[in-house]
Amino acid sequence: MTAPQFKQLRRAYGFDEVAIVPGDVTINPELVQLGLEIGPHHFDIPVLASAMDAVVDPSFAIAMHRAGGLAALNLEGVWTRYDDPSSILEEVAAANTEEATSILQHAYQLPLRDDLVARRIEEIKAGGAIAAVSITPMNTKRFAPLVQEAGADILVVQSTVTTARHESNSIEGLQFEKLFENITIPVVVGNTVGFNATLEIMRTGVAAVLVGVGPGAACTSREVLGIGVPQVTATIDCAAAREQYFRESGRYVPIITDGGIRTGGDVCKCIVAGADAVMMGSPFAATTEAPGRGYHWGMATPHANLPRGTRVSVGVKTTLQKTLFGPTSRTDGTENLVGALRTAMGMCGAHTVKEFQKAEMVIAPAIKTEGKIYQFAQADS
Repeated sequence: MTAPQFKQLRRAYGFDEVAIVPGDVTINPELVQLGLEIGPHHFDIPVLASAMDAVVDPSFAIAMHRAGGLAALNLEGVWTRYDDPSSILEEVAAANTEEATSILQHAYQLPLRDDLVARRIEEIKAGGAIAAVSITPMNTKRFAPLVQEAGADILVVQSTVTTARHESNSIEGLQFEKLFENITIPVVVGNTVGFNATLEIMRTGVAAVLVGVGPGAACTSREVLGIGVPQVTATIDCAAAREQYFRESGRYVPIITDGGIRTGGDVCKCIVAGADAVMMGSPFAATTEAPGRGYHWGMATPHANLPRGTRVSVGVKTTLQKTLFGPTSRTDGTENLVGALRTAMGMCGAHTVKEFQKAEMVIAPAIKTEGKIYQFAQADS
């Protein structure tokens, strides 16, 4: 007798379990177009840097803009609590593993300062860059008007999981429709992983949606909370919501896969799964331009009661230029990410990101191990 089932589980896939199928036609990589649109803003490459204190400061945001991408500054981090957070960043970098989290928790106890919120935006704008800043839903109503008044171009409202409907003890929680009555700059919202939640968020009028719960190198939400969906499946589901919303509204809302992306192959798989762009943290934290001094930590690491991140050592081993465009002598796919994307698009005959989204993808759990015995032997020696 077969026991009745309480739940049906479906298979979900991450980067290492799938592969992209080459196309019937190939084109030269220099012929592909990689543009991304967020509201009225155009970006030459579909790459964003995560709003994390070890990744983005005003100078990094300016450098990322000059490279053709976008970097979001965390407005609830050390850059808006301290006039000069250099000593805090040095202390975090010098701490041992056991001390790091408590040091971060202490560093984030100082209150957020309105004057520093405005100053950081002004610093980014003074460098000629598009100013994108990130806040959590809890602080959105407080800071959104200030952010717009200070001249920010894009507001990112981001938490581990964000939905269009949220219940709380407050008289009136954050409602995106009402937020858009008070500010006019594009709002990017995240993070989501499912069709229904993404569709509901898009219907509120957001400019883009971030996809991914818990895959980041410094995030421990999956261990602490048990919550998350592997990025390939999450991206496919959210892309389906984008297509459904486009059919019903005629408005195209980009989705941005956020977290767990390490190599050019990961970037390519995100796009084929349906993403319009990717957001990355740890690859940029390892650049000489990043402020983290070779370390990286998740946004929820300093949480006073339930940290859901950890400080990880990524080293200072590359530059922003090499990470994005090369040239490189590395063979592991961690540099020249844009070159990898162009090459893969050419192999699939895709002239644009939207065409690349239509490339075939297969389930391939042996994609990284098949025929690679000599590489493994070399790595072990």
